[in-house]
Amino acid sequence: MTLAEAENNVIEEFSMYEEWLDKYEYLIELGKSLKDYPEQSKTDDKLIKGCQSRVWLDYKLEDGRLFFNADSDAIITKGIISLLIGIYSGRTPEEIASSDFSVVEKIGLKENLSPTRANGLVSMIARIRETALKCIRI
Repeated sequence: MTLAEAENNVIEEFSMYEEWLDKYEYLIELGKSLKDYPEQSKTDDKLIKGCQSRVWLDYKLEDGRLFFNADSDAIITKGIISLLIGIYSGRTPEEIASSDFSVVEKIGLKENLSPTRANGLVSMIARIRETALKCIRI
């Protein structure tokens, strides 16, 4: 599945729900689908700065593709990072770095979050992009 197809799938999923309360429930379910994140990996270097709640993001570069794993101590935030991982994990660093992450605006996520959660979302996107850029330079 291409990046554009993955983004379109998310847009379609979110369009099925009319109310933002239902969309939040969907995010919570996404968060529950994250694979287990090892406690010993919850270190400061993996912590995303700028989030109100704590969010850890780890990655591995394998066969030219980035694979992300994450966790959060807040259920909505965990759903948000799960959504991003679902779109961007398994992509090449070049694909991720060249993405405009506009899917976030297209589903209305940023404007339907509290200001502190919206800042956290921006920080999550920035970390994913920075990771991709770092892997391009390797």
